[in-house]
Amino acid sequence: MTLTKQLTRSEERMHSDFDWLNSRHSFSFGGHYDPERMGFGPLRVVNDDIIAPSGGFPSHPHRDMEIITLVLDGQLQHKDSLGNGRVIQTGDIQYMSAGSGVVHSEFNPSADQPVHIMQIWIQPSETGLEPRYADQPMLGAVDNEWKLILSPDGREDSMAIRQDADLRTLRLSEGKSVSYVSDSERRGYWIFVLQGAVQVGGEQLLRGDSLALTDVADLDFVQQGTEVAQVMLFDLPVG
Repeated sequence: MTLTKQLTRSEERMHSDFDWLNSRHSFSFGGHYDPERMGFGPLRVVNDDIIAPSGGFPSHPHRDMEIITLVLDGQLQHKDSLGNGRVIQTGDIQYMSAGSGVVHSEFNPSADQPVHIMQIWIQPSETGLEPRYADQPMLGAVDNEWKLILSPDGREDSMAIRQDADLRTLRLSEGKSVSYVSDSERRGYWIFVLQGAVQVGGEQLLRGDSLALTDVADLDFVQQGTEVAQVMLFDLPVG
């Protein structure tokens, strides 16, 4: 393990712009390739997508990937070959384990409003497993407390993922700070700011910024400015 800290500013992310999609990529994706930005541990894709009204991704296949979608604003219509059909609302999270293979589509059902989503791909610890799907509203999240979204064992009402990885979110109100301590060794942290600004790991992070850290025992997150801050924290095996 050689990485100690890697800061990526929002404007340094790779960018795809189509008639129906405006997407920022934290890691190499599609036609964008950077050998220094191929992921972080099993975390492979973090795309910040704005989908135009009535736009979307037509049916396409996936295999052996854990795919997580957070709807930040708007609605997203999901259909898949497992028979699931859902409209995911603002603040909801969707999890699909592609396993041995699944076909799905994602569209913005609104005729006049864009939808803003984060799409995340995590490499599973096992391949060829049976595909599965889950979604849940982000109920129970409390300001200034960590909310566990994904975990390998489904603890604390999180959704169980096929990887030794935790995903947490945090909303920090003005002037507040919250710490995080991992109970595992040989871990790495990948932090992304969804809203506002925070001080963490000796850096001030703004909306769209990310920070990868290894060889740290704990982290202090301090809200900056007047806007409520919201962050994602991945606790992952690295090295």
